[in-house]
Amino acid sequence: MTSTPTLESSAAHILRCMPEALIFCDLEGIIRVWNGGAEKVFGWSAAEAVGHSLDLIIPERMRKAHWDGFNQALERGGVKPGRTSMITRSLHKSEEFIYVDMSFEMVRDEAGEMLGSMAVARDATKRFNDEKALRKQLADLTAKPAG
Repeated sequence: MTSTPTLESSAAHILRCMPEALIFCDLEGIIRVWNGGAEKVFGWSAAEAVGHSLDLIIPERMRKAHWDGFNQALERGGVKPGRTSMITRSLHKSEEFIYVDMSFEMVRDEAGEMLGSMAVARDATKRFNDEKALRKQLADLTAKPAG
């Protein structure tokens, strides 16, 4: 006879098996949770990522904008209203740039105290590059003079 899993154990299994990257960082931007999906998307194991700054996956030229937005969200108490997800450039362990479709939310405890921020991401590199090629093809077609 098997026992019924608790909500906590079920949540842990779901988080581990989730194909999307789930990252949670504390109020200082230090990674505290890094699931199996994050390992697949970004290339870093949880042992390598947890305890390190989010700078691990943020391209250097984007860090100022990221931290400005992060700090504004902390001050506001949340992300901008209406913000669902966005495709952004990120950094893979291989040092290659990738594109990820990422959504963000601030995390609070039961008492409403801010704990940090979470992000859910999936690799969107192929989709981004395919759409870019289609936009270029469309621009080339519309720029050709009528013959």
